[in-house]
Amino acid sequence: MTPEDHARAAADLLKAERTGQQIGLLSLRHPEIGMDDAYAVQNAIYRQKLAEGRKVIGWKIGLTSKAMQYALNIDIPDSGILFDDMAFANGGTVPAGRFIQPRIEAEIAFVMKSSVGGQNVTREDIVAATDYVAPSIEILDTRIQRVDSESGNARTVYDTISDNAANAGIVLGAERHAVDAFDLRWVGALTFRNGEIEETGLGAGVLNDPIESVVWLARRMAQYGQSIEPGQIILSGSFIRPVECPPGTEIHADFGPFGSVDINFA
Repeated sequence: MTPEDHARAAADLLKAERTGQQIGLLSLRHPEIGMDDAYAVQNAIYRQKLAEGRKVIGWKIGLTSKAMQYALNIDIPDSGILFDDMAFANGGTVPAGRFIQPRIEAEIAFVMKSSVGGQNVTREDIVAATDYVAPSIEILDTRIQRVDSESGNARTVYDTISDNAANAGIVLGAERHAVDAFDLRWVGALTFRNGEIEETGLGAGVLNDPIESVVWLARRMAQYGQSIEPGQIILSGSFIRPVECPPGTEIHADFGPFGSVDINFA
């Protein structure tokens, strides 16, 4: 793909976000698309959002579970950018029409107190840079079709990364914990939709330990001259399958002693 292709794809995805009308698969439009192209499209979206006055509040890490990696035939996670207009209050309501096909995932969020970065970032560096961890819900959306109606082709990891890793929103629970207060591998969530349990999982599903997920992000960002900054929120990756959230959905994620998170969809 050329830089012009990247810019055009980013513009199309931004228009889809504004209008609620999905675009076709970039992997069909550009069969040659690769990982660098996908992040170039994401970066073009990032630059445009900054130009529109948005602020970066953190990062999300996706495709951290083996099950999702096997399904997409990849062996690494992906990442996306959290912007200030993506934050929703715990227990709040997402307005009708805000998203196209919203889904949610349960995750452990890291909130940072100091910057951290570099190719040689260690687990100890991440622990030292973390202010606290908290229960969270990530809201996903798809500005790009999940499946092409004509060919039957499903979106690829390159489609997803281009679409800001399908990121759309974040909800933090009220609880705050020191990063070493729990063995994060054993922090789990019971995720309910309209009062019925839909998904369960444990933090160990995230690269065996959510801290290792943040290590991966810091090292990946270093390749692009970036670092994690103080005050930023890092969504470390889901340990449940995405839960569909059509209008009228009420979500409750019960993390046990770690806390809980709620979000509703009008």
